[in-house]
Amino acid sequence: MGRRIDREKQVVSRMIELYCRHRLGMASPSEEYRALESYAHRRLDGCKFGDGKPQCKRCKIHCYKPDMRDRIRQIMRWAGPRMIIYDPIAALRHIFGR
Repeated sequence: MGRRIDREKQVVSRMIELYCRHRLGMASPSEEYRALESYAHRRLDGCKFGDGKPQCKRCKIHCYKPDMRDRIRQIMRWAGPRMIIYDPIAALRHIFGR
C-alpha cells in the first residue's frame, strides 16, 4: 500500500484507541472495536483511488456499509478534535490531506 493509505490506517487506529480509552474508559479497544478497525483497514486497502484518495467524508463513493459508516463517524466526531492534543502531526496531516 501507499504512504497515504498507511497513514489513514494509522489515523483510524489512533482515533479508535482514543475513543475507547478516553470516552469509554477501556484500557484497550474491545473485540467489537478491533473488528471495526479491521473493517476500516480493509476498506482502505480496497480504495480505488489509492494514494490519490480524498478524505472519506468528501468522497463520492461510500464504501462503508451504512451501519459501519455510522459507527466510524461517531468515533471520528469525538476523537477528531482531540487528535490535535494527542497526536498533532497526524491530525494536521489528516486535516490537510498530506
